[in-house]
Amino acid sequence: MEANIPPLKFEPILKSVVWGGEKIIPFKGLSSDQKNVGESWEISGVKGNESIVANGPDKGMSLTGMIEKYGSLLVGEKNYAKFGDMFPLLIKIIDAAGDLSIQVHPDDNLAKERHNSLGKTEMWYIVDSEEGAKICSGLAETLTPDTYVEKVANKTIMESIACHESHPGDVFFLPAGRIHAIGAGNLLVEVQENSDITYRIYDYDRLDSKTGLPRQLHTEEAKDAIDYKVYPSYITKPNNLPEGAKELVKCNHFSVFLIELDGKRTYFRSHKSFSSITCIEGEMRITDDRDNSVTVKQGESVLIPAMATKISLSGKAKFIDAYC
Repeated sequence: MEANIPPLKFEPILKSVVWGGEKIIPFKGLSSDQKNVGESWEISGVKGNESIVANGPDKGMSLTGMIEKYGSLLVGEKNYAKFGDMFPLLIKIIDAAGDLSIQVHPDDNLAKERHNSLGKTEMWYIVDSEEGAKICSGLAETLTPDTYVEKVANKTIMESIACHESHPGDVFFLPAGRIHAIGAGNLLVEVQENSDITYRIYDYDRLDSKTGLPRQLHTEEAKDAIDYKVYPSYITKPNNLPEGAKELVKCNHFSVFLIELDGKRTYFRSHKSFSSITCIEGEMRITDDRDNSVTVKQGESVLIPAMATKISLSGKAKFIDAYC
């Protein structure tokens, strides 16, 4: 019998953290009294944090189990050949009530050498931001590895980091090696490689709530991971496409689009990969070429299998579409 994988919804993985806020629960329309939710892992194949299917005949199965069962029909031939049973992306919704630590991620080569892992290139789409909210991204002045270490030691590293006021609709592309941090007051969608490797550079001298000691820094590890070049701009300008679509980021690791839907639209899917769709406003119905349908509303995500050659959308919504 031929496989028939419907558009897949997953149980969100909610993470309470010291800097987390109270926006994710209402944004997603959940009934929960969980506090300080800083992250909702929407679609994840990260070991120990694997998304669980919430609909269809495979309800209750992990995302990794789904790939083991369906292979390229779910993720596409190229992705399956390259990544095997590992889902290549991690999709999150992040709410920062406090400033996150200044950090950097290794690229694929360094991550493979040190951790036998993918590196972590990522992007952020700002869904909402409070007045004065900031994103730290990149360097404001040229540093060398030695001056970087000195500035961390004497706690002046923030003087060298470029910080930008953030506004709804802003896009920040963060290739591995770029120093960055999410500032307080930002609600955003993050698309990244499947990696949870972070080198913490500076944490505002905050103390760990469990130990009472300063949180661990990874000064030496980060030293070899940082891209020390200063770039003319760190805010990504989207490319406008027909029919209300925008190409936000296109790189070797993923392509990300913003699409506004008002009515009905049909897409013939030529990229032969999965699509991760995260609805950030409104509600829509998604129907594939086998008449499988699912409703997706604000704060929800759905995975479109690679085997779906056509999807039809109806409703009024704004959503992020990511694939690789």
